[in-house]
Amino acid sequence: MQNVDTIEVPSTARHEPMMWLNTDRVLYVGLAGAPSERTLGAYSIYMSLSKPHRIRIDDGVWEEAELSVVPPYVPHGIVAGERMFCNILIESDSVDAAGLPAFVAHGCGAIHDVVALAALQRALRAFQGSATRQFPQTADFDRAFFGEALATRRVDRRIGAVLARIKDDPNSPTSAQDCAEATHLSVSRFLHLFKAEAGTPFRSFRTWQRARSVLYYVTQDTNLANIALDVGYPDSTHFSHSIRQVFGLTPKSIFAGSRKLALYGRPAAAPQRYQFA
Repeated sequence: MQNVDTIEVPSTARHEPMMWLNTDRVLYVGLAGAPSERTLGAYSIYMSLSKPHRIRIDDGVWEEAELSVVPPYVPHGIVAGERMFCNILIESDSVDAAGLPAFVAHGCGAIHDVVALAALQRALRAFQGSATRQFPQTADFDRAFFGEALATRRVDRRIGAVLARIKDDPNSPTSAQDCAEATHLSVSRFLHLFKAEAGTPFRSFRTWQRARSVLYYVTQDTNLANIALDVGYPDSTHFSHSIRQVFGLTPKSIFAGSRKLALYGRPAAAPQRYQFA
């Protein structure tokens, strides 16, 4: 990435919808839409581009901010103050929570941290002004936006293999029974160990990863029923219900709002995501 002090970002680039993603991070700059309550399975950072947004955690009060953070699997509402906004996702299974930036680790709602906000704004401008708009590895993304590579989560080797399997192919019909057999554990022991190591129940993680995989398809001009089957949903009804529960928007709205989205990144930017205990 270039030195941000030397970058002149054209106004067209500043307002261009774009998304960079791999299996561990997402950077989204695009239409905000009008989502109902959403529940994302990652640390979610919201950043306004010019006008403040409003955020509500669960059924709490609405807060106004230019920067906000929501922990993984926490229901929340978000209302942008303008047509577009920025959303950064950090997959919780890929990072050691103790090594996260303080505003992410302890944030839950509006964040009034001018230093963190300025750093994220500079990183975003650098990305928008870059010729390639790519990060070779997840660590490069982290250094650009957080100043250093975020520490990886240490997990049991057996659970780490399951996490990698699901994230590499989130659309496969992987069951707890399958994973228990692969790890030579009983189903009950596997589910207990998975939650302890991954920080979330197996079913919640699998549901999130399947819904997240839809992000790779949003620029495709194809039938939504076909995409539903491609990403592992049994039919369009289940697809629509699950996506709306996670993102607060219907698949139709998400795809309609992504027609001009420029997509960057790749499914697996980091060769090893886990430190096995």
